[in-house]
Amino acid sequence: MMEWIEATVDNYIGYLTLKRKDAANALSQAMLDEIIIQLKDWTFDKEIRAIIISGDGEKVFCAGADLRERQGMSEKEVRQAVAKIRETVNLVESIPVPVIAALNGAAIGGGLELALACDLRIASEHAKFGLSETTLGIIPGAGGTQRLPREIGMQRAKQLIYTGEKITAEKAFDWGLVLKVVPYKLLIEEATQLATTIVSNGPIAVKQAKFAINQGTEVDLKTGLAIEEKAYEVIIPTKDRLEGLQAFKEKRKPNYTGE
Repeated sequence: MMEWIEATVDNYIGYLTLKRKDAANALSQAMLDEIIIQLKDWTFDKEIRAIIISGDGEKVFCAGADLRERQGMSEKEVRQAVAKIRETVNLVESIPVPVIAALNGAAIGGGLELALACDLRIASEHAKFGLSETTLGIIPGAGGTQRLPREIGMQRAKQLIYTGEKITAEKAFDWGLVLKVVPYKLLIEEATQLATTIVSNGPIAVKQAKFAINQGTEVDLKTGLAIEEKAYEVIIPTKDRLEGLQAFKEKRKPNYTGE
């Protein structure tokens, strides 16, 4: 039984909700342990074809590291705590199925780093975003200095990181940080609609597409094209590929089994 997260599965979609609303859904060590356990379980679950991560409440998606917890830590413990957040964020990015961040409120510091590790981000209208670490005398330590420039460009990322300023959901959309901005009441519905469209497609194909994009965009074009070619090779002998062709021929909706 999880205490700090809620995890459910419905129609091939895994829903993971951060459940520390009274602490701004901050990433305590106990919460991080639960997230890691759940995501590792879902990584090997064929019934999971997409994941939606959100936070409890209307105000905050995640405020990042639990700084109250960190105040009592030694330097060694701080290093271990940062490493655990980094492990969690990297796990979100590396999980083979698409991950959607349903940003119910502010994503600050490690909260934004968690969101950046997701494939797609939908934000509620009142959400705010920022990497505020430099205001605390530290820097983003869970990928923020690397993922944010890749999403919104070098100059804008430097501005946010150097100043620690927060931007609105509208500006985040203009900058390409989020895919869509919707009213809070429609957030999970919008995320679910997006996930439902994804899971209706061939699950092996979607996984290989994610692999090819994530790996290929970090190398030169020639190497990226080779990665795409190898990803396609994985799909050719699958039953899903033949089902897709048969469904197209018969003008019906395909029934993909992930085989």
